[in-house]
Amino acid sequence: MDRRLGECCDGSNVWGINTKINIRLSGKRERVQGLQFASRVTNSEGPEDAVAQKYPGCHARQMKRTTLWAIVVPVLACSLTVAAQEKGIWRAASSTAQSITGDVALSEDKLSINFSGFTMAQIRALEPAELSALFPSEDAAGGSGNLYRLRIPGDKKFLHKNTLCGSEDTQWMATYVVGHSLHLAFFSGQKMPVFTADAIANTTDLCGTFYYVR
Repeated sequence: MDRRLGECCDGSNVWGINTKINIRLSGKRERVQGLQFASRVTNSEGPEDAVAQKYPGCHARQMKRTTLWAIVVPVLACSLTVAAQEKGIWRAASSTAQSITGDVALSEDKLSINFSGFTMAQIRALEPAELSALFPSEDAAGGSGNLYRLRIPGDKKFLHKNTLCGSEDTQWMATYVVGHSLHLAFFSGQKMPVFTADAIANTTDLCGTFYYVR
């Protein structure tokens, strides 16, 4: 019993046991510290998160989306407003309108001439300079217009057996609206019309311009 007790209480043996315990504990501390460091690296904040914490509600990705919508929404709203001004029934006012189309009506996606409807698609809004080139007698600064794609067959007859573009299909329609007046210009040809003074003066695709009121 004394021998076993002496072995348990021997100074060198106790020191060896303590050394092993300290080594094990040190290893555990290093592993724990390593896990804590990895956790900090994984959860580290990027520049976007720092901005979000410093300025709540101003996350970088959210700011990018907000900026994009700030640009898109006004442009879209302006285009929709212009198109809305064109909608409705218009009474033929010019001699060409009275002799060829008669009264017309525009809806969201359709043009009606002399009780015949034709599907159309809005392509883009026209710039004031383009409107001035197409309708030089009008003050384009006070109005707005759009370019539409449509197809009216060349053999389609309207008032007095007239057609819009002779024997060619009508492919494009430009609008200009201001107050209670509406101007329409029809074009043939597959290519999109160019709205400059030189292009309008030299084109053979312009079928005619028409004037309406309400």
